[in-house]
Amino acid sequence: MQTNTATIGIRGTDFDARVCSGSECSAESARVVDAARPNAVQASAKITNVQGEVYATDGGGVRRRLVDGGSVYPGDVVETTRGSQGVLAFRDDTRITLGSQTRFRVDNFVYDDKNAGEGRFLASILRGSVRALTGLIAKANNRNVGFSTATATIGIRGTGFDVQCTGPCAGEPGDPSAGLTLWTWLGAIEVGQPGQTALEVLQAGQGLFIPASGPIVPVTNEPASTDPRPDQVNVPNNLFSEQQLNDGSQGLFVFVRDGHIEIASGSEVLHLGRGEAGFAGTDGQVVRPIDIPKFLEFDTIPMPNSRNPLLASVLGESGIRNAQTCK
Repeated sequence: MQTNTATIGIRGTDFDARVCSGSECSAESARVVDAARPNAVQASAKITNVQGEVYATDGGGVRRRLVDGGSVYPGDVVETTRGSQGVLAFRDDTRITLGSQTRFRVDNFVYDDKNAGEGRFLASILRGSVRALTGLIAKANNRNVGFSTATATIGIRGTGFDVQCTGPCAGEPGDPSAGLTLWTWLGAIEVGQPGQTALEVLQAGQGLFIPASGPIVPVTNEPASTDPRPDQVNVPNNLFSEQQLNDGSQGLFVFVRDGHIEIASGSEVLHLGRGEAGFAGTDGQVVRPIDIPKFLEFDTIPMPNSRNPLLASVLGESGIRNAQTCK
């Protein structure tokens, strides 16, 4: 979708768009007595550096394709196909690289940048290869961050580590070389196994292998990986950033009710997920306002799926049925 200010890329989306010029938008907002609602990002993470095909399946079983800037929410299972990879950038600056044929679930993510110590990050590595760098929640309270697999749990201490989960770790049959391999390249991790109270602590430069059966095997050399370390990946600065913006600003405003919107203006791109508002100015700048503009929040124009009995009656008398109504 093209406007004079920006291009809107649409991916299975329900959204509002408004081009503001003159004073009509600010005048509409001024007539609303309610306070503006914060433009909070609902997503736990957004994906970047996508190569190949990556998908997310929500708790209701609905599957969607993820492209750069796509949102990931609590309960989502993110899956890469063969030869694909991507990096999950979380709101607390945690970074997760997902390798080929990997399944990763966000079990719980709660984060407030004003109180990171009360945040929570729990995730499950269901299959494949993961390279993780923990963020601000872990720095504030590392006991509130944890990763789990079918054969072990991983606690962190301000950490960068790698996981390879195959065979029994992924709930699949495998040869004796299959299992769970862990390697720490920054900080330390604590590894616990079901039925055991003792924790195995791995410092930077240490690793271990948990096979389908038999004792744990120390790993002394870093396992080879073609996936980028998450601390060496460039992540767009505006994935979650926000900026004070007046409702009278001139340009394109967009509010996303569902799906994924990409606003492109000049060389700048802003990705918006469910419940987010964005703006593209006449100067080519794209930003996420701190508050949702009131003229969008309280828009009086009916939504496309709204029912209007009087209009339906008029259309019916003209021979136009519901199936012919544009949405």
